[in-house]
Amino acid sequence: ASFMDGKTYSAGAVACLENIKTPSSVAKLVMQRTDHVLLVGAGALDFARVWGFREENLLTEKARKIWLRWKEELSPDDDWGSPEHLQNIRKKESYYRDFPDIEHHYGTTNVLAIDANGDIAGCTTTSGLSFKLNGRVGDSPIIGAGLYVDNEVGAAGATGRGEDVIKSCASYYIVLRMKEGIAPQKACEEALRMIIDRYRKINPDFYPSEKFVAINRLGEYGCASMTGDRNPLMSVMSSKGFLRHEGIVAYAGRP
Repeated sequence: ASFMDGKTYSAGAVACLENIKTPSSVAKLVMQRTDHVLLVGAGALDFARVWGFREENLLTEKARKIWLRWKEELSPDDDWGSPEHLQNIRKKESYYRDFPDIEHHYGTTNVLAIDANGDIAGCTTTSGLSFKLNGRVGDSPIIGAGLYVDNEVGAAGATGRGEDVIKSCASYYIVLRMKEGIAPQKACEEALRMIIDRYRKINPDFYPSEKFVAINRLGEYGCASMTGDRNPLMSVMSSKGFLRHEGIVAYAGRP
């Protein structure tokens, strides 16, 4: 999770933080109570404990069963295997039928806000990528990738596959384009196109999954998704009430 204050350019983030339900609140305290930006792993957990955060087992029974099946199927030569796997290697399609949520990346959330004084802040938080290597860090806690805020311009946040977002400094890129006069909606679309154009040259089979949201200092906003069956939705709350902004899908199909 990460948190950034556009007025002071202060930022705080935590990564590899386990068993804490609200890592975004810990990230905000890193910003407010230290002169560091990013705490990870055991250090982040120690910091959360000092500030009174309670450790909880956040693994649901459904998620545990999905993990257990994945663990069983790691290799046909493993001693640990499901009975049917030991008899006959399961097809991938059958595996996904058993657990239709297996590829779901359980929730990255971006929140971008402007107050009555025109000050801008943002937060990005996530539960992370399923089945990742131990110690892997995505874009959410990386300032400039999963989140960037500048009071003079606006703010942007990212979801989707973090590796491509990190390598593209995507949120910073969107804010930079808004500084150059591009509207938030167009800036989000340009960031997606940049990723497609850059990585398709290297890997024609590259299949992106990024999504971006952005606001500028005037209160204008936009969102765009790399792929999807429906256009992405952005929830907006203002003095006029609540509304849903429909963005665009930049690339509608697989290569």
